[in-house]
Amino acid sequence: MTSQGRFLIFVYGTLKRGQPNEAQFANSNGLALFKGSGKTKEKYPLVIASQYNIPFLLFKPGTGQNIEGEVMEVDSKMLSHCDEFEGHPDLYERLETEITLVTNEKNEALPQPQNLTCWCYFLKKYQPKLLELPYLESYKSLPELPYVQRYERDSKNGHLYKDDVYQK
Repeated sequence: MTSQGRFLIFVYGTLKRGQPNEAQFANSNGLALFKGSGKTKEKYPLVIASQYNIPFLLFKPGTGQNIEGEVMEVDSKMLSHCDEFEGHPDLYERLETEITLVTNEKNEALPQPQNLTCWCYFLKKYQPKLLELPYLESYKSLPELPYVQRYERDSKNGHLYKDDVYQK
């Protein structure tokens, strides 16, 4: 938590600026301020999976890449909104992780990288076969693997994931 009673979260997928779910940071959901870009200090596997091409950050420290993403400063209302959006704690789990911030809120390189502790949403209960997928360093919805918005998904399979991703 920051000194103003706000929280730092690290986003690596569809919540990043310019990605399909950036609108979740709208003012109606609470306060969200872009603080800069950075990377996880620890390596993790970031994969695209399911028929909906969802980016999943798998909780397997030491495997994968140092993940590129963005740090957002949010208030408690926005943090609750993000928890609900990410299905915390039933699908994703919000855990603290160390981030090295390399740019500021103006996307200018910092003279000295800054170490931060941020909340991050991890998939902890996943099918082992997800570890066989290509590991990404950075996520971007691409034409060859387009992210499928929730409103476009087959509701009988669930809008968050397909059974071949989540291990109950």
